[in-house]
Amino acid sequence: MGVSLSGGDELRRALTGIGVRAQAATPLAVAEAAALFAHSVERQLTRMSHERGTPTPSRPGEPPAMVVPSTSRSLHNSLTVLGPTRTSPGEWLAVTGPTAAYARIQELGGVTGRGHATTLPPRPYMRAAYDEVAHDPALRAAFIRAWGAALT
Repeated sequence: MGVSLSGGDELRRALTGIGVRAQAATPLAVAEAAALFAHSVERQLTRMSHERGTPTPSRPGEPPAMVVPSTSRSLHNSLTVLGPTRTSPGEWLAVTGPTAAYARIQELGGVTGRGHATTLPPRPYMRAAYDEVAHDPALRAAFIRAWGAALT
């Protein structure tokens, strides 16, 4: 003969409630993480500047320098955050990146121009931003806050 413990049922309901609240809190934490990353990319893209028509002061391996005065700041202004989007149960994804046509060649370097006569060295800014955010305590804190709130 089995024994039903109402305390067990209450515990199961409580844990289920925590799980539901944690799942609801996760996209908020992912959105905050994406915003932290976008802010870091913006910092990378504004570290240095130079006037239009002058050579960039950034060395290969450093983020590209911003042209000033600039009416477009197109690389900086093309930064977009999409999501968070649910990709599977309990999994969320946000994508942050630039949409400017020259964004990739700035990040990775490559050959460009008429007859592919110009070689641009890599001037990574996305990777630098990722490295910065991955070690930023604010990233961990965003998830701790969101999930901590789900426990209360």
